Amino acid sequence: IYTVCDWIWKIALVNILWILFTLTGIIVFGVMPATVALFTVVRKWNMKEADTPISQVFFQTYKKEFLHANSVGLIMGAIGFFLFIDYRLVMAIGGTVQYILSIPFLILLGLYLITLLYLFPVYVHFELKFLQYFKYAFYIGTLNIHITILMVAALLLLSFPLSFFPGFIPFFSVSLMSIVMMFGAIIAFKRIEKKQKKFSA
Repeated sequence: IYTVCDWIWKIALVNILWILFTLTGIIVFGVMPATVALFTVVRKWNMKEADTPISQVFFQTYKKEFLHANSVGLIMGAIGFFLFIDYRLVMAIGGTVQYILSIPFLILLGLYLITLLYLFPVYVHFELKFLQYFKYAFYIGTLNIHITILMVAALLLLSFPLSFFPGFIPFFSVSLMSIVMMFGAIIAFKRIEKKQKKFSA
């Protein structure tokens, strides 16, 4: 019972910290470093570091990654904005042309969402050059598409109880989603590592 209550408290705490630090950065400048800090804590949990001082690690990561994380967010935000503009244009065309143009748009949107799904786990797990974070996130997500599909399914299942009990959202929404994403990403990372060792042997 103590262990269960302890984990409930940890998950709730990191979710509250994410909200507070996102607001500290006036949302726009806070959401990326706060999310990186959140995934850093969750990664430590996946690495069997359950006794990690959550508040300390969160604050240190937020401060350290503030500029770099916002640079990554700027790129993803710009791509997302252009996709939104494309969506509006496609919807405005109408007719048969709309259906034809919808296919490449949906493909691009799917690839964007796959990259976004793995971006934070890759960011906190690997030491890479700036553009490599996007490349690695895209490659890992597409090469492990079955894991990606399971992650999306798990996130959708998680959204149902939260929609029925919105009072839990400030405590267990983003943190639980990050746990699902990090868990799936770690499995994908290990599969790629095994393949690399197999080919190099």
